[in-house]
Amino acid sequence: MRLIILTILALLAFAGNSLLCRIALHETSIDPVSFTTIRLVSGAMCLLFIVMFVKRERLSFGQKSWRSALWLFIYAICFSLSYIGLSAGTGALILFATVQLTMLSISWWKGDRFSLPQWAGFALAWLGLVYLFLPGVTAPPISSALLMCGSGIAWALYTLRGQHGGDPTHATALNFIFSIPFALLFSVIGVSYATATLDTSGVVYAMLSGAITSGMGYAIWYAVLPTMKASTAASLQLSVPIIAALAGVLLLDEILTVRLSIASICILGGVGLVLYYRQRSTA
Repeated sequence: MRLIILTILALLAFAGNSLLCRIALHETSIDPVSFTTIRLVSGAMCLLFIVMFVKRERLSFGQKSWRSALWLFIYAICFSLSYIGLSAGTGALILFATVQLTMLSISWWKGDRFSLPQWAGFALAWLGLVYLFLPGVTAPPISSALLMCGSGIAWALYTLRGQHGGDPTHATALNFIFSIPFALLFSVIGVSYATATLDTSGVVYAMLSGAITSGMGYAIWYAVLPTMKASTAASLQLSVPIIAALAGVLLLDEILTVRLSIASICILGGVGLVLYYRQRSTA
């Protein structure tokens, strides 16, 4: 029961990132660059506390990972900038689709061959993403959608770089810490074209996104991850866009459009098909 509760909390945290970012950028005056910087700093402080005081480990700053930190920053800044024009559900779906399709494409490129049903699922997921992007009244703004695609690609590359052993919580803490200089540099550059704006509510949302739904969310997820199969973990993540979309409807009065519903069925169903047959082939 404890593992089930922790898993649910981790999935809610992942969906919560979309909700907090959406609320902050639309209901407060904080700008996306400041939101990103505060989120990364708060996440770093939370993970540092978990590593040093909860796990009682020493943080080894000799294990630098500037490239991973850069991918983490690109994910975070594109994520924030994209939510200027996206709903919580649409953003979460585009992010999930891009992450999964990028990782599956790289897996295929490295020699992981797909069966016919897997190719069908892969194609269905791509068609769902293309359908979501097609021009129309309910289509998401193309600039925001492309920014979220960039966020998804960065997160996929960040994830793939992290699949090299070691303590993931320790590595994530270091990556958050080393991402802060990139965020600060971008903040300085950003002043030239957009004035930084802060308010109490926006800062609180950014801190919650960094410390709770990012830092603690990742720590919980990495704690339960060793107890489940990789295919099970990947399948569970199918629920994140659904949670974000439903929460957006219930909490933010967002509209669940027919376009988003059809795209969700195609993308989640397609990725689920690939994962299902991958699990069968390795069983």
